[in-house]
Amino acid sequence: MRWVRRGGLSTLIFFIPLLASFGLFSWWPILRSLLLSLQRTNFLTSEWVGLDNFARVLRDPLLLTATWNTLWFAILAFVIGFPVPVILAVFIGELRRARRLASALVYLPVIFPPVVAVLLWKAFFDPSPQGVFNTVLGWFDIGPVPWLNSGDLAMPSIVLQATWASFGTATIIYLATLMSIQTELYDAAEADGAAVSRRFWHITLPQMRGVLLVMFLLQVIGTFQVFTEPYIMTNGGPENRTVTILMLIYRYAFISGDYGRATALSVLLAIVLSALSAVYLWATRRWSTS
Repeated sequence: MRWVRRGGLSTLIFFIPLLASFGLFSWWPILRSLLLSLQRTNFLTSEWVGLDNFARVLRDPLLLTATWNTLWFAILAFVIGFPVPVILAVFIGELRRARRLASALVYLPVIFPPVVAVLLWKAFFDPSPQGVFNTVLGWFDIGPVPWLNSGDLAMPSIVLQATWASFGTATIIYLATLMSIQTELYDAAEADGAAVSRRFWHITLPQMRGVLLVMFLLQVIGTFQVFTEPYIMTNGGPENRTVTILMLIYRYAFISGDYGRATALSVLLAIVLSALSAVYLWATRRWSTS
């Protein structure tokens, strides 16, 4: 057969282990979660309950609170965290001699293990007058501020820590995109007398448009899956003001032992994120390619 003579069979043989590994570790857990969401189980005994787990999740009054908290985290992360890497990348891109040093310093927070970084910032947010941030504010006769103990300040404080921990990776990606832009475009703009702001608006942003759209989508997905920061810093408090959807899934599974309801909420979250991603990609398909 022509397909075998052209190496198709050997290609398929080498491809089978990859497909098997991907299916076993990526797709099988998804299919297993779908099955668990329709059962009441403690992993020793299982009972088929159909859509009852989904109904109990939707009746939980804490779901609305967790959804709003997650949306609030996503909005704050967009307002605070999305522009910072872009601005830093543009600033570092303008540097001539210290670009490598600045890139290394910007990426430095990423090398901290997530739990260590969160515990470090939790110490910074110490509500006592001896806390790091309260000590600084005390120099200006402000405070002490209850940071993580305040219902209004707890979520912005968590967003601040999450932004610090993650902006290094985004900055390096934006910087790599900036470095790939043809310098002739900037030279021509400078020859025409364009100021830095006009070069940024008419050259830099259009050239980075595709990367910005993808990074925004990844950030939205990441913010809807936030768990480590609120779990360690506030454990959902005060008064459930920082309970997120993933924390609710954690409570269902590992505090209540209700694995069926936990997987049902996980499936609902996956459906929402998939629909959101599809709509976003459809709405921005023209901007990302033009």
